[in-house]
Amino acid sequence: MAKLYLVPTPIGNLDDMTFRAIKVLQEADLILAEDTRTSGKLLKHFEITTQMHSHHMHNEHKTVENLVERIQGGQTIALISDAGTPAISDPGFLLTRACVDAGIDVDCLPGATAFVPALVNSGMPNDKFVFEGFLPVKKGRQTRFKILAEEERTIILYESPHKLLKTLAHLVEFFGASRKVSVSREISKLHEETIRGTAEEVLNYFEAKPPKGELVVVVAGKPKD
Repeated sequence: MAKLYLVPTPIGNLDDMTFRAIKVLQEADLILAEDTRTSGKLLKHFEITTQMHSHHMHNEHKTVENLVERIQGGQTIALISDAGTPAISDPGFLLTRACVDAGIDVDCLPGATAFVPALVNSGMPNDKFVFEGFLPVKKGRQTRFKILAEEERTIILYESPHKLLKTLAHLVEFFGASRKVSVSREISKLHEETIRGTAEEVLNYFEAKPPKGELVVVVAGKPKD
């Protein structure tokens, strides 16, 4: 039966691709990719020749209706992002919601997601946590930090290299210099590393060693009184 597959792709090491993910991509009628150039390299590596179309934040609003119609017409479509699981700080939610509303079967395969290894590797409590993804760049940013400063669960953020120092400085300002922080970068890649310490210590580290690559910031929740 035609359906929508959400297929996670490796966030670094290509060996993290699952056998099932390869099989689904090989057998799908169409693959939707966030960046066809990036995904083209992945598909070539695994000898996947399925037709691929671009599906990203700038065009997904315009294409969702047509994609739903194609699945209803009998096609099986697989959605991938550049790395990790679709819809987690990446395109995918709009199409998934549209398919669910239309009664179309949606199947999300288990697989790579950057925040899970970063959380587990942080050494902080992971029985309860809140995933914030990318925080607002300007409007509402400080307000969000003030709210999160009161959060008692472990907090997970995504951040780009050129904004990391600003984020760590805000953590020192709003959470306190002694709040525990763990920053994981280049997960599963050659230069993977995790830096742990207080917010101030981690800020000092990256001030001396400018960050590169994809980053996940894990922050301890507010200590209970």
